[in-house]
Amino acid sequence: MKKTTTNIHLVLCLLFLGINNLQSQNISRSDEDAIYKNFKTEHVWDAKVTIASPISLGDSKYGGRNIIPITGGTFKGPKISGEVLPYGADWQLARPDGDIEFNARYLLKTTDGFTIQVINKALMHSETIDKKTDTYIKSVIDLEAPKGSPYAYLNHAIFLGTLTIPTLKTDETPYVIIGVYKVL
Repeated sequence: MKKTTTNIHLVLCLLFLGINNLQSQNISRSDEDAIYKNFKTEHVWDAKVTIASPISLGDSKYGGRNIIPITGGTFKGPKISGEVLPYGADWQLARPDGDIEFNARYLLKTTDGFTIQVINKALMHSETIDKKTDTYIKSVIDLEAPKGSPYAYLNHAIFLGTLTIPTLKTDETPYVIIGVYKVL
């Protein structure tokens, strides 16, 4: 009888702790949801990235694959500036559903000589409604800067990006504009 009473007591204690834990999770979950309703960002830089003609791999099991070589460019923001190095490429995938995935990896060199790796994964979705095309292009950017450098702070944040594909003038080198924003 004593063992049964102890077991019942133990089950009731665990049940009580579980309910309290769920209630505290629900409270913190709703507070957590509130923080994510109004993301704030800080502009880090804009990059003008020059590109070469695409290399087409044709249709694959995932969709149409193109590689766009990155040939150079510049970047500038409030706390950082420099050049886009001519090492890297954007591996694009035109999916069967019509969306395009961009997966770029390239290097930046700051004006004071530090090299930063950029991995930029973007999604482009276009939709035509009432003869008007609406295009969504956003990205998630991973930055890798040298430890101990003035740019080490880039290793400790989440970055989002924009991609603008400008209309080129005659004989203008092809390029894209990438906006980089730190999520605060």
